[in-house]
Amino acid sequence: MRLLTAVDQLFLLLESRKQPMHVGGLFIFELPEDAQSADCNFVYQLVQQMQTSKVPPSFPFNQVLEHLLFWKKDEDFIVEHHFRHVALPKPARVRELLMYISKEHSRLLDRAMPLWECHVIEGICPETENGPERFALYFKIHHSLVDGIAAMRLIQKSLSQSPTEPMTLPVWSLMARHRNQVDALIPAGRSAIRIIKEQLSTIKPVFTELIDNIKHRGDEDYVGTFDAPMSVLNQRISASRRIAAQSYEMQRFRNVADVLEVNMNDVLLAVCSGAMRRYLLTMNALPTKPLIAFVPMSLRSDNSASGNQISFLLANLGTHLEDPIRRLQLIHCSMNSGKRRFRRMNQAQVINYSAIAYAWEGLNVLTGLFPKKQAFNLIISNVPGVKKPLYWNGALLKALYPASIIIDGQAMNITYTTYLDKIEFCITACSKLLPHVQDMLALIEDELCLLENISEEKRLGLRE
Repeated sequence: MRLLTAVDQLFLLLESRKQPMHVGGLFIFELPEDAQSADCNFVYQLVQQMQTSKVPPSFPFNQVLEHLLFWKKDEDFIVEHHFRHVALPKPARVRELLMYISKEHSRLLDRAMPLWECHVIEGICPETENGPERFALYFKIHHSLVDGIAAMRLIQKSLSQSPTEPMTLPVWSLMARHRNQVDALIPAGRSAIRIIKEQLSTIKPVFTELIDNIKHRGDEDYVGTFDAPMSVLNQRISASRRIAAQSYEMQRFRNVADVLEVNMNDVLLAVCSGAMRRYLLTMNALPTKPLIAFVPMSLRSDNSASGNQISFLLANLGTHLEDPIRRLQLIHCSMNSGKRRFRRMNQAQVINYSAIAYAWEGLNVLTGLFPKKQAFNLIISNVPGVKKPLYWNGALLKALYPASIIIDGQAMNITYTTYLDKIEFCITACSKLLPHVQDMLALIEDELCLLENISEEKRLGLRE
């Protein structure tokens, strides 16, 4: 058995019918060239291979809850409880695929079994008129088992970097060459004395940082847990979800970052900020104070592929500013302020600092005591992605979109990752509170174009 961490338990405590706490990934593949003929049912063969495999699930897919305190190995795996094969009515566009994913992402996982599901979806029309047919894999797994970084590493271990390598194991039974690596990365237990010493050593540095916060509270780049305004994003959510996803060329963001002398994640936050500003203006619902984003930051210093090792920064999105450059500069300064603070602390200190600094918001999320007050307005998460092409029995992975969680008081989550030369955006939102959330994708494009035009003017010396 393995004891759940406090963070793992928090994700379980927060879960309710309208607030599922699983993360998901949507992976879109193209059929390989030798599978284009009508008599070659490539997807059916994949499904049969997965359904008939006798190889048991590997860690963490073989873990089941025991009294909400421990993970134990599941000895009664039944593939039908976890695996779905779905054929959408042809010709299904990505829009229809996302509608299916939106419905599935709103459904709770069964806690009596390992907390994950796998869906293979066929019937998706080609990307271009004469292009190859496509199919999709949707995988969801409870956030108590993995964070975004761990989930991405599981994906890389479940697929191949070679188009000719046969994948004989299901995606929930990691490839044989990775099995020992993954087993070795299962967190080992630590003695109680070591844990106590580690925690006691954090008291002074954490206290020092909390005092420093008070000193810098009036600074423009400082973001406190009481600075977020009330907005339409911060209401009690329903069980309905809307997933919207789009790919953008990574080089476009990198070019803007280079010319404007910020990092690429600042540009990503800035286009989200500008898009959110435009979206709320169309609803006549833009607060006069700037929106605050909750930005997860990985504390993972090893190659592990399980558990949660994250903390969070608060970023001022500058949505009260009309000038996109001023917004970008404010985002850059507020993110750097938080990063400097975290660089002064080790992992244990960061975790304890975050637990104290965000304690009232955690209590608020659990109890709903302050429904009109929150520490942040939305979550914007950057998950490091994959630089090399991935294949599934020769089928090329064309796009991957990370779907995440939303909670009472935060009705939208924007998560993006990288794959090859693309930035893959996925927006998860409560569809009853935030209508037409797919419009955010076009607004992100508009904001990116605006920053591209400004950076080009600066490059040519037409703008200071």
